[in-house]
Amino acid sequence: MVNHLQKIAGVAALFQALIYIAAFAFFGAFWAFPTDADATEKFAFLTHHQTILSLVNLTMYVVFGVLLAVLVLALHQRLKSKAPVLSQLAATFGIIWVGLVIASGMIANIGLAVAITLSAKDAEQAMTLWITVNTIVEGLGGGNEVVGGLWLLLLAIAALKINALPKLLSYFSLFIGVVGILTIYPAEVLTEIFGLGQIVWFVWLGVILLMSSQAELNKNVKEQ
Repeated sequence: MVNHLQKIAGVAALFQALIYIAAFAFFGAFWAFPTDADATEKFAFLTHHQTILSLVNLTMYVVFGVLLAVLVLALHQRLKSKAPVLSQLAATFGIIWVGLVIASGMIANIGLAVAITLSAKDAEQAMTLWITVNTIVEGLGGGNEVVGGLWLLLLAIAALKINALPKLLSYFSLFIGVVGILTIYPAEVLTEIFGLGQIVWFVWLGVILLMSSQAELNKNVKEQ
């Protein structure tokens, strides 16, 4: 059962990396929001693209959060026997991050729908609401990665203490965790470093979890 969970978590980590890449690609190459337009034109654009934006929010927040919950549980399972306190503390921040990420997606989509409806009556008031919603989403997790950074940092410390993960991966996790904590200062470059670092981390971790679960399976087969 434990080995099965590690395998599922490895797959989840790889999908999380794909979600990050897809989000970067979407907003970097395809999303052409008219920032210089007036409120009416902006909401005409949002109305036209509401479905795709809602799906993107659902994927990069809610689906990502569900996959993250699996990964948090699996890593806690991996670390708890030899580092119970650190593992439990890390899992606490991991679960909080899950909640914040999923909440961000739900608020983003409900806020989008309400703002678009309001824009038919008062575009300026709707824009004020839209800015407020975006600020809340950014504060919860879209542009602030402190909680996620703490999770990574504590995971790295625990993994280094008991050699639960490759040392290079643990040191990389330590670095990305510190960057995440530093995003408490609103600098876009820090958020971008954290995001790009997370892509590498999720892929790396996913491969390690899949390889270790397969190695454990092969070991069990030989012992039978």
